[in-house]
Amino acid sequence: MEFLQNNLIYMIPGFGLIGILFMAVQSAWVSKQDAGDKNMLELSGHIADGAMAFLKAEWKVLSYFVIIAGALLAWSGTMEGTAENPIHSSPIIAIAFLLGAVFSAFAGYIGMRIATKANVRTTQAARTSLAQALKVSFTGGTVMGFGVAGLAIFGLGGLFIVLYYTFVNPAAAATGPEMKKTIEVLAGFSLGAESIALFARVGGGIYTKAADVGADLVGKVEAGIPEDDVRNPATIADNVGDNVGDVAGMGADLFGSYVATILATMVLGQEISSEDNFGGMAPILLPMFIAGLGLIFSIVGSWFVKISKETDSVQNALNLGNWLSIILTAVASYFAVHWLLPESMEIRGFSFPAANVFYAILVGLVVGTLMSLITEYYTAMGKRPVNSIIQQSSTGHATNIIGGLSVGMESTVLPILVLAAGIYGSYHFAGFYGVAIAAAGMMATTAMQLAIDAFGPIADNAGGIAEMSGCPKEVRERTDNLDAVGNTTAATGKGFAIASAALTSLALFAAFAGISGITTIDIYKADVLAGLFVGGMIPFIFSALCISAVGRAAMAMVQEVRRQFREIPGIMEYKAKPEYDKCVAISTQASIREMMLPGAIALIVPLLVGFLFGPEVLGGLLAGVTVAGVLMGIFQSNAGGAWDNAKKSFEKGVMIQGKMEYKGSDAHKASVTGDTVGDPFKDTSGPSMNILIKLMSIVSLIIAPHIAVGPAPQSSVNLKVKTEKVVKSKLTLNQLQRNLKRNL
Repeated sequence: MEFLQNNLIYMIPGFGLIGILFMAVQSAWVSKQDAGDKNMLELSGHIADGAMAFLKAEWKVLSYFVIIAGALLAWSGTMEGTAENPIHSSPIIAIAFLLGAVFSAFAGYIGMRIATKANVRTTQAARTSLAQALKVSFTGGTVMGFGVAGLAIFGLGGLFIVLYYTFVNPAAAATGPEMKKTIEVLAGFSLGAESIALFARVGGGIYTKAADVGADLVGKVEAGIPEDDVRNPATIADNVGDNVGDVAGMGADLFGSYVATILATMVLGQEISSEDNFGGMAPILLPMFIAGLGLIFSIVGSWFVKISKETDSVQNALNLGNWLSIILTAVASYFAVHWLLPESMEIRGFSFPAANVFYAILVGLVVGTLMSLITEYYTAMGKRPVNSIIQQSSTGHATNIIGGLSVGMESTVLPILVLAAGIYGSYHFAGFYGVAIAAAGMMATTAMQLAIDAFGPIADNAGGIAEMSGCPKEVRERTDNLDAVGNTTAATGKGFAIASAALTSLALFAAFAGISGITTIDIYKADVLAGLFVGGMIPFIFSALCISAVGRAAMAMVQEVRRQFREIPGIMEYKAKPEYDKCVAISTQASIREMMLPGAIALIVPLLVGFLFGPEVLGGLLAGVTVAGVLMGIFQSNAGGAWDNAKKSFEKGVMIQGKMEYKGSDAHKASVTGDTVGDPFKDTSGPSMNILIKLMSIVSLIIAPHIAVGPAPQSSVNLKVKTEKVVKSKLTLNQLQRNLKRNL
C-alpha cells in the first residue's frame, strides 16, 4: 500500500500505456484478417486514399493555426500580472498546447487508419457469419476507443508529472501558487485538444454530409439506383466521409472531452485543502486515477461484446459490454475515493465527506447511462418516435419533415431534466467539485463508449463495399444489421458526448469564476444580460454556418454527379467507371474552406468579450452558450438520427395504414428527403455543439488570470466562517480540531 501511495502519480500514465498496448494488439489482429478479393481491395483503397488526402489537407491548414496560437500563448505566459492578481502561467503553456493538438490529431489518425482497414475486412467476414462481422467491426472500434483514451491519459498524466517537477517544490502546499501554475499550464493541453477537435468535427461533418446529400439526391432519388451503388460518382466520397466525420472527427471530439473533463476537476481539486497521504494532491489526482480505472474496466467489458447466432441481438451484445464496464468502474471508484481522499474536505465554504464524492461519481454514471437510453429510445428502429416519422412519410415530404422536427424538439425534455437533476444532485453532494467529478465519472468509460461508436461507421463502410463489389445478398443483409445498430450507437454516443459537455462546461465555468475573481453574475446588469443573450445566439449562428456550408458543398456535389451521368456514357450500364476523385476533391476543398469561420467564432468571441467587457459579462456569455448549445445539440442529433432510421426501416418493409411499403415507394422517397435534411443536423452542427461550449469555456479559463477583477478564492477563509461551516455540517470533534489547526 505504501508503494502505491508513493507511486500513484506514475501509475496514471501507466494506465494510458496499457490502453495503447491493448490498442496495438487489437490493431494487429484486425490487420491479419482476410481483406477479400481484388475488387474489394481496390474499393477500400479508394476510400483509404480519400480519407488520408483529407487528413493531410486539414493538417496543413491547422498547422498554421497551431503555430500562431502557440506563439500567442507563449507570449501571454510571460506576463506576471499584479501583486493583487498574479498570473500563474509560463511560456511552457505553448508546448502543452502543441502536445494537446498533436495528440488529438494523432487520435483521429489512428481511428482513420484502422477504420479504412476494418471496413473491407468486415465485409469479407460477413460472408461467414454475423458473429464474425461483429467481431471484426467492433475490434476495429476498440482500436479507436482505447487509442483515444490511452493517449489522453498518457499525455495528460505524463505532462502533469513533468510540469509538477518543473514548477512545484515538494514541500509546497497543493493549494499554493506553484500548483496553480502547473494546472494553468496543463490547461494548454486541453485547449490544443479541443481546438483540433472542433475543426476536425466541423470539417469532417461538412465533408461527409456534402458527399452523402449529393449521393442521395442524384443517385437514389433522381437516378433510382441503390445506396452505395458503384455507378454513383459520389459513393466513394460518401464512404470516405463516414471515416473523416464519424471516426476521426468523433475521436478528436471525445479526446478533447475526456481531457477537458479531467482538467476541470483538477482545477477545482486544487482549491481543496486536503489532509491526505499524497501531499494534499488527492483531489487533483482522483479524476486521472478514475479515468485510468475506467480504461482498464473498459478492456474487460470489450471481451463480452460477442454473439453466437445469426438471430442474436447485436445491440444487446454492445449493451452488455457497456453496462459491465460502467458497473465495474463504479465499484472500483468506491474504493479509490475512500483510499485517496481524507474524511472531510471543503471547497469555497462547502464542506463534504469523502463518501459524497463517490455519490457524485455515481450521479455522473447514472446521468450518462440515462442519456444513452433516452437517446436510443428517440432514434432506434421500432420505437414510437421513429415509427411516427415513418407513418407521416405516407402523406409526403413535408409531413416527414414536420414529424422529424417535432421528435427532435420533444427529445430535449427528458435529457434536460436528467441533466438538471444530475447537476443538482452532484452539487448537493460535493459542491462544484462534485459536479466536476460527476462528469469525470461519466467520461471514465470513454474507451468503451467510443469503441461502440466507432463500430458504426466501420459497419456502414462495410455495407457500402458489399454493395459496390456485388457481394451476395446475405452479406449485405448482415452489414445492414450492423449498420442499423451503428446508427443508434452513433446517436447515443452523441447524446453521451453532449451530456458530458454540459457537466464539464459547468465545472469549467466554476473554475473560470474562481480564477477570474468573480463571485456572482448579476443578470440585472445590462451588460451581463446582453452577454447572456449573445451567448444564447452563438449556437444558432454556428449551426447556420455549418448547415449552409453543407448545402453549398452538396450543391457542387450534385452538379458534378449530374455532369458525370450526363457526359460519361456507359456509367449506368457498368461499361465506364465514374470519376470518383473529382467528388472526393469537392468534399475535401469545401470542408477545409468552410470549417474556418465556425471555428473562429468559438476561439475569438470569448477573447473579445473577456478583454473588452470583463469576466462577469464573459460569464453571462458562457451561461447563454452552454444552455442554448446543449439544447441545440440534443435537438439536432436526435432529429437527424430518427430521420435516418426512419429511412432505413423501409429496407425491410414497414406497415403504413395496413399496407407494406418498401424502398422505391413514395413514402420511402419522402423518408430520403427527411434523412437528407437530418444529415447535417446529426453529423455536422449537432455533434459540434458540445465542442463549441467546452472550447469557449476553456478559452475563457485560459484568459481568466489576465482579466481577473479580484484574487481567486482560497480554500481557507476567516476562522469564524470556517468554524460556523464546520458546526453546521455536524463534523466530529477531531475534524473540528483539524480544521482549527489548519486555520491557526
